[in-house]
Amino acid sequence: MPTRKRLFVSFDYDNDETLKTFLIGQSKHEDTPFEVTDASVKEHLTGDWQDKVKGRISRADVVCVLCGTKTHTAKGVSIEYLIAKQLGKPLFLLKGYRDAECTRPRGAENEKMYNWTWENLKTLIHGGR
Repeated sequence: MPTRKRLFVSFDYDNDETLKTFLIGQSKHEDTPFEVTDASVKEHLTGDWQDKVKGRISRADVVCVLCGTKTHTAKGVSIEYLIAKQLGKPLFLLKGYRDAECTRPRGAENEKMYNWTWENLKTLIHGGR
């Protein structure tokens, strides 16, 4: 079995924690090509939280931004997205809700958002974009 990729998950903590829980559940499957090693933290946007998150993102192989209906208003997700871009991390946006209008974080308006399917997820983890 190939090495599992270390995945950092960025998500709107106030509105989409359930999505992260689903993704962690999916990571427990035997044929999963990734492990969730870190995720957004619920801290006030003060102090050195950005440095902490930068360290977490730098240790990840891939960054997944879980997009919900209010992601565009989540300042932390927008900052995590920009940090991942600055670090040159492979990243992708995943549509969290099949039957809802999901939004991108600020700064990612032109990024493609992928449907959350098992096949898409496996492909995206390994760089297929």
